[in-house]
Amino acid sequence: MDNIVDSLSNAYKEFVEAAATVLEAKEISGGQKTVATDAALENFKQRWELFRVACDQAEEFVESVKQRIGSECLVDEATGSVAGKSGQATTGLPPISAVRLEQMSKAVRWLVLELQHGGTAGGSVHAHPSVPFDTRFSEDGAQ
Repeated sequence: MDNIVDSLSNAYKEFVEAAATVLEAKEISGGQKTVATDAALENFKQRWELFRVACDQAEEFVESVKQRIGSECLVDEATGSVAGKSGQATTGLPPISAVRLEQMSKAVRWLVLELQHGGTAGGSVHAHPSVPFDTRFSEDGAQ
């Protein structure tokens, strides 16, 4: 994470410095187009692109961490591993195993993909080979 923050910070500093260089070159040239102003503008464009890339990388990192934390919290909640912690409210629902939760998660992802790609998703989830579970039964076979 420190690497991403350092990269973003450095890219920002270089971008701001390039902007200042453009302004100085324009001032020195009296607003006229010169080789120096063109070079400063080109450098500014490059630094802008590098800054955007650094921002995109930082955003991707934050999103991946958010997803990982959300998944871990969901698994903890669903498996009941947070029920023993003080201050945590319980839902009254029996916990489910992490394996079962992953199966259900895959089923939901499959349905979302079907809907995004214009599929009807009206068929049974069980028809899809990567989602082999029956929601009517728990993992141990009891209803």
